[in-house]
Amino acid sequence: MFESLIGLVAIIALFVIISRQQSRIGLIERELGALRSLVLSGVHVAPPQAKPVEQAANDSMPADAAIAAVTDIAPPPAGEAAAEEKPPTEVEATEAASGPWAAGEAAPAGPAPAQPVAATAKPAQKPDIETALGTRWAVWVGGIALALGGLFLIRYTIEAGIFGPGVRLSMAAMLGLVLVAVGEFIRRTGFKVPVQGVAGAYIPAILTAAGAFILFGTVYAAHGVYGFIGPALAFTLLGAIGVATIAAALVHGKALAGVGLLGAVVTPMLVASQAPNPWALFGYLAIVLAATGVIARLRDWKLLMAAAFVGTGLWTILYMTDAPGTNLPVVLFINAVTLAVLALVWLGRRGGEAEPARGFDWPSVAPGFFVGLSAMALFVDPAYAAGDALPGAALIAALVAVALYRPLALALLHAAGLATVLVYLGIIPPTSVVSDFSGGALGVDGLPAAVADTLILRIGIVLGLVFIAAGFWAARKFAASAHIRAASWAAWGVVAPLVILLALWFTFGKLDRDLVYAAVAALLVVVFATGGEWIARGEQPPLQGGAAVSFALGGAAVAALLMLYVAFGSGWTTMLLGAAAIVPALATRWRAYPVLGWISVAAVIAVLGRIAFDPTIVGAEFLSRTPVFNWLLPGYGVPALAFGFAAWQLARTTNGRPRLAMEAGAALFAVLTVAILVRHAMHGGVIDMGAATLAEQAIYTLIAIGAGAILVAVDMRSPSLVLRYGSLAAGVVSVAFIVIQHFVALNPLFTDESTGRIPVFNLLFLAYLWPALAAGGLALYARDKRPKWYAAMLALVAALLAFVYATLSVRRLFKGEFIGLWSGLGQLETYTYSALWLIIGVALLTAGVWLKSQVLRVASAALISVAVLKVFLFDMSELEGVLRALSFIGLGAVLIGIGLFYQRLLTRAARGT
Repeated sequence: MFESLIGLVAIIALFVIISRQQSRIGLIERELGALRSLVLSGVHVAPPQAKPVEQAANDSMPADAAIAAVTDIAPPPAGEAAAEEKPPTEVEATEAASGPWAAGEAAPAGPAPAQPVAATAKPAQKPDIETALGTRWAVWVGGIALALGGLFLIRYTIEAGIFGPGVRLSMAAMLGLVLVAVGEFIRRTGFKVPVQGVAGAYIPAILTAAGAFILFGTVYAAHGVYGFIGPALAFTLLGAIGVATIAAALVHGKALAGVGLLGAVVTPMLVASQAPNPWALFGYLAIVLAATGVIARLRDWKLLMAAAFVGTGLWTILYMTDAPGTNLPVVLFINAVTLAVLALVWLGRRGGEAEPARGFDWPSVAPGFFVGLSAMALFVDPAYAAGDALPGAALIAALVAVALYRPLALALLHAAGLATVLVYLGIIPPTSVVSDFSGGALGVDGLPAAVADTLILRIGIVLGLVFIAAGFWAARKFAASAHIRAASWAAWGVVAPLVILLALWFTFGKLDRDLVYAAVAALLVVVFATGGEWIARGEQPPLQGGAAVSFALGGAAVAALLMLYVAFGSGWTTMLLGAAAIVPALATRWRAYPVLGWISVAAVIAVLGRIAFDPTIVGAEFLSRTPVFNWLLPGYGVPALAFGFAAWQLARTTNGRPRLAMEAGAALFAVLTVAILVRHAMHGGVIDMGAATLAEQAIYTLIAIGAGAILVAVDMRSPSLVLRYGSLAAGVVSVAFIVIQHFVALNPLFTDESTGRIPVFNLLFLAYLWPALAAGGLALYARDKRPKWYAAMLALVAALLAFVYATLSVRRLFKGEFIGLWSGLGQLETYTYSALWLIIGVALLTAGVWLKSQVLRVASAALISVAVLKVFLFDMSELEGVLRALSFIGLGAVLIGIGLFYQRLLTRAARGT
């Protein structure tokens, strides 16, 4: 009882000391501000050569020395305004000569003779090895040696039995106090400016750190080794040493503050108790955190503040995970203290200081992480969330409130948003989450993570409203000055409510159709769209549609998508989603927000994802077998028309990349509409993943060629890169279809597929002649409108298709319906091929001359060469009698005729020249 009373008195005393120290330093800051104003308004400015030295010594100089240093740069009296200022090198030499022990005994220097500054000022030199060894390293090693020497002395006395335990501990304590006193004595007797370049070797700080280290060890030995003092007194003394060491950093530098903070944070681990009191532990940690916050704020030591937040957060998480019992008020208390220190101490405004419009406070990442983790644990851990999830929601709301109050602490907003999303989606790493919406709960390793009751629903509604209100208000506030900050608030203002709505719908709603949640989603569409417009009016200049506006309108688009899925069936959802692409395109008539066009593009992507998930639109069991007039026509056709209209509208307003994407989407869906209807009709109303037949593939090829022709025609009337490259892609795809499918994979010569019983209008007519005519027509049409290689490619493929059609038709004439290659060749059939190829070669030559197409003329030469080789290599051995003679006679006549034809052409050309 007595030790607890001592601890309470010590804590109160620490509060009083810190308050008085803060008041004193506040007075110093006001005096420094007044002096700074005088300096800025005067004509005398400190020489730039002295600035690095003053800056280096700032952290380690005592407060009195800092005031003196600022006083030295005040404007001189009027009578001395014309006097030459002493060069920096001379000042440094004078201070170095006086030494730390004789600062007040140095004789005043007389007026120096006037001479140019360039002649006396020398550039600052980096310290060499000798300086480093003699100053910084010597001081550091000396401080460590003093600390270890004290501990070794204690150990020696123990081993030698010279003194008793009490005397040994008293001597160690006296040594620690002496080192602290010596450090303070040196600091107060004039050691103000360290050696240039070795500011880290400030001797008073090293001595004080060594003394604090020895005092820590002494108190711990008194409790843990000898048991002279109880845990309460040991805890109080160790905490007092740690806090005092942190406070001493105000005059000795941040390195000493790190030593004190480390000792203060480790203290609870050094002192064990049979009945641990969490209030004592976290009350102590709160005092340490508050004291560290005050000191770090006064010196702007970000690393020290971050380390304090991390230490407190680790103790909080350790207590929540390993403590045998749970104490919810303690958890809420330490998290509240953490947020209060961040908002009121570390990020607290000084007198008359305005909040910066830009910037990010990185130490706030630590409290954001640990408080957000605590909030999730209060939702997830059964020990806390078994009966009530309100504390976790309160911590999330507190994170948002502090982020709103202190804009620099933007990390708290991200922590709150991530915690909310992870809790409501049930994805809480590193635990394994089992989602069982049907059972009304989310599971973490078989334990309930978030019980799906009405309280969770109400908490979700409240948190959604908190994020919407805070997000849009802050986005409007920072829209003109801090774009990234405004975008962050707007993003979480839409993401968190949408995730909450989605999770609640899956948990509590009807998955097939739920008009209540659809109405809520529709309300979010209105709220987000209105909020985006409100934010846009706060921009400078207004209505620019920056990142914050983009997030708001993008959230409205996602809410509209969710509304359609919740309210309508799959067929109507696909059509309405495609038609929704028109809305943002039409909105570009009144607002030139860049995001509007991309929302239309997002509609294209959403519809593509929808039909990729279910190409039948309404499900295979509900799809009608009626050709053309079924759900496929509006499911694919309506989005195609909507995308085309959106592209047309965007071309007249924004005319940027979204317009090109919408044109591509319209062309793609137009082709898909025809293709899917063909497949539906060819397979008897069943759309499956079976291989296509040659007839079906022929229709796809004709669609691709037709799409290329349409894109070329539209591009000629309304030029577009999408239409240009789309037409080229359609031509290349059609050629690939022909080469791979028509000539090889599905060729009836190799598959022995039935070509049909009708002599002329059969499979060969559909698969080869029609594509040949289509490819030839497209080559002729695109001759002057597309690159030469494109027209040449199509012309060559058309000639090959015609050749294959004629050849296969001859074989069908001889073999009938099935023309498989393994059925053999007859002599008359062999001769017919030779004659046919020669005729086709002559026809290609004639067409090439008439059309002035070198590709056709080269194709005719190649075909005639093949015919020649066939006659000499194959017909000579296979044919007999009159057929062999007729084969050679025909070949000779044709070749002589071709020769005469070319001679006549050359003669005409010569006469024309």
